[in-house]
Amino acid sequence: MGWNNIPTQYIIFIIDTMGKFVVKTRKDGEFQFNLKASNGQVILSSEGYSTKASCLNGVESVKRNSQDDNKFERKIAANGKFYFNLKATNGQVIGNSELYETESGREKGIESVKANAPKATIEDLD
Repeated sequence: MGWNNIPTQYIIFIIDTMGKFVVKTRKDGEFQFNLKASNGQVILSSEGYSTKASCLNGVESVKRNSQDDNKFERKIAANGKFYFNLKATNGQVIGNSELYETESGREKGIESVKANAPKATIEDLD
């Protein structure tokens, strides 16, 4: 069974409920990506990259590493809020989360990255 056998409205729904990586140029000229969940909320943000190619490599690294729970570094900020970093195999941070009020909120954020990253599309704003 392929896409040809699925009614169009269902295909649109499936695509609209997938996450996406939004790649953009920052004001300082560096490239950054944000992983957005299907509801539009940013669930992971990258640091700045000097080239678009290295930024896109970062996206691919998130897709790969997001499926390994050991790559998520669970942290508590100085203000007591919870967040996480996603690390690559080499230990480098490839993305960080927003701040969460609760530990369970942070865990839901991690689960959202795991669910959205592997099949997320890439939207290039440049």
